[in-house]
Amino acid sequence: MRKLAFFAPLAAVLAVAVTPAVADPASVNVTLGPDVIESADELGERDVQEQVARLADVVRRTLARRGALDGAEINLTLTDLKPNRPTMQQMTDRPGLDGIRSVSIGGATISGHVTTADGLIHPVSYDWYSTSIAEVHGFNTWQDADRAYSRLANNLADGRYVTR
Repeated sequence: MRKLAFFAPLAAVLAVAVTPAVADPASVNVTLGPDVIESADELGERDVQEQVARLADVVRRTLARRGALDGAEINLTLTDLKPNRPTMQQMTDRPGLDGIRSVSIGGATISGHVTTADGLIHPVSYDWYSTSIAEVHGFNTWQDADRAYSRLANNLADGRYVTR
């Protein structure tokens, strides 16, 4: 009986030591660059704000899933934003546009910086656009912008903050 009393505190200490610590997730803030602000009337305020939220969500989820940049503060700016298909605002302003058959090369340019948990600041620069109209697949208005967000998020998780 005395042996059990001795091992009980040791077991409790080992259980605490093996329990993984829960890290603070990365904080992701997204703002708009002057060119995107200027084009917001043409693209539609709602669409632009949805893209701000979408970029933050994709980066946040990817980093959490991959367990990367815990405790970091990530400040991103959408400096350019191009849809693959006309936005609702564009179709309202130009009735001849077709939401299905009107396609274009889309994508996004993102800049900013990452402040890691240890206080180091790393610049961020990323852009991705379709290189050919033949690459435009599917029916999503923001398909290539989404692809840019995903690729940026994976680069951040891999520690690649600037791509050329």
